[in-house]
Amino acid sequence: MPRLSRRGLLRSVVAVTSASGATACSGQDRAVRVAVVWSADELAQFRAVLRGFPGAPVRVTSTGEDIDAFLNARRLAGTSPDVAILPRPGLVTEYARRGWLAPVLPTATYRSPTGLTELLTYRGVGYGVWVKAAHKSLFWHLPSRLPERPDTWDALVGLTRRLGALAVRGAGPAPLAVGAADGWVLTDWLENVLADVTTPEEYDLLARGEADWRERPVQAALLRLADLWGTPGAFPGGGRRALLTQFQESVIQVVHQREAVMVFGADFARGVARAFGRDGEEPATFRFPAANADDEPPLLVGGDAAVAFTGSDRGVALVQWLTETASFAPWRQAGGYLSPDLSVPLREYADGPTGDLARELHAAASPRFDLSDRLPSPFTGTDGVGIWRIMQDFFADVTAGAPPAGAVNRTTALLAAAAQDTERGR
Repeated sequence: MPRLSRRGLLRSVVAVTSASGATACSGQDRAVRVAVVWSADELAQFRAVLRGFPGAPVRVTSTGEDIDAFLNARRLAGTSPDVAILPRPGLVTEYARRGWLAPVLPTATYRSPTGLTELLTYRGVGYGVWVKAAHKSLFWHLPSRLPERPDTWDALVGLTRRLGALAVRGAGPAPLAVGAADGWVLTDWLENVLADVTTPEEYDLLARGEADWRERPVQAALLRLADLWGTPGAFPGGGRRALLTQFQESVIQVVHQREAVMVFGADFARGVARAFGRDGEEPATFRFPAANADDEPPLLVGGDAAVAFTGSDRGVALVQWLTETASFAPWRQAGGYLSPDLSVPLREYADGPTGDLARELHAAASPRFDLSDRLPSPFTGTDGVGIWRIMQDFFADVTAGAPPAGAVNRTTALLAAAAQDTERGR
């Protein structure tokens, strides 16, 4: 779900690297070509995984953030890869509708969380398999800075107000860091609150474009966020600086600069924390809180899905191989990898904290998949457009002191209009 460059953590030019060190050649020995959004450590770990593939050599292209634009360009040029790892299920179903993808099946032992497999089907046929999961319902903090963690939403708001008041007086760090320059950070906030205030059925209706974004659940979620985000002193440097802060920097503000006490972010924040932490203190996590302490807190998941393009039998073979339990063992052992396969034994996670997150994923009755990743283009977010931009504008309004009710009404109207425009464009 990020990648340590997911959603713009580490933007880079398109780079091509071989997973096996071999160069492409002709005939049956030609390398299997794979396009991914991963870069840096995640790309290196994926290369280690692919060394175990028993078929042809594999050549990996890191596309940067906009893999959709990359794949469209390759399609026009007649040079589509054999396999792609896609960050949004909406892309899987869209490409399947266009006839670009070959049907794929996981291995017999593979088992993903309830409801996730269906997101990768088109007209009853599976065109993708989940190969990496992201736990997106976590707050990160240093234990020395936050000895008592809030267990309800009201407790989080109360803590933010107390720490914010101290920060305004210059008597302590801000309570929250947020990388609002990356619009997906703000939609993750919204989706966690929506998961708490809606039923699974209501949440799915929004994701499928079959519900009105002006109705009560969305308004209630936005009002809850406005109450928290509008707290004076909530963010280092205020809302305007937060809108210039990317996700990676927001984690650094907590673990290294100590400008903030908490940061909300998915499990991949651990890689940033390891790289930039100081004084040997390991960050801890707590779950995004529900409204009531007796309720199960929301569990939002994201993921990356592997697809094979039509005409590539070796691509289909590679995708299926990636669902074998042993395939991702090198990455699980290295840490920082959460498997979407519930058949993977928890003891195989060498990284204890990641194993704890896997346990939560195994135990979840109905995890909700990242809503913005399910929305169709152009409603789904990218930098400067779609739901990402709408949430950035909402954040700017409430952190600048706009009345919450007015900001919520403007935002729900924009969301409803974007949904209608998308539906008309289908």
